[in-house]
Amino acid sequence: QVQLVESGGGLVQPGGSLRLSCAASGARLDRYAIGWFRQAPGKEREGVACINSGDGSAFYAGSVKGRFTIFRDDAKNKNTTHLQMNSLKPEDTAVYYCTAGLLGYYCLGYVAGDYDYWGQGTRVTVSS
Repeated sequence: QVQLVESGGGLVQPGGSLRLSCAASGARLDRYAIGWFRQAPGKEREGVACINSGDGSAFYAGSVKGRFTIFRDDAKNKNTTHLQMNSLKPEDTAVYYCTAGLLGYYCLGYVAGDYDYWGQGTRVTVSS
């Protein structure tokens, strides 16, 4: 059983940056594709970025491409994935969820229901 815990959310001004982290226990994350989803009030949960378990290729939704970077820290005792978010916009405001799944190469092609494990979410608010 994999447990995921997100951290790093908060309030930031437009144009600012945040780094979200997803720490895992119960299994090594390098076996899993890791995705970051977000859900804004009144909206569907959407995938924003993922990184696969094979060659570590990363994929991004068009709305965040060029601004967000997902990367792993699979070094010993650092079973963590990060989402670096730059040039934040008010429309990035949402609860962000980390998720893990045993998926194929193109992880962005999978929907939320295809993932196996979820964190509790961390809130990001972009506002002046």
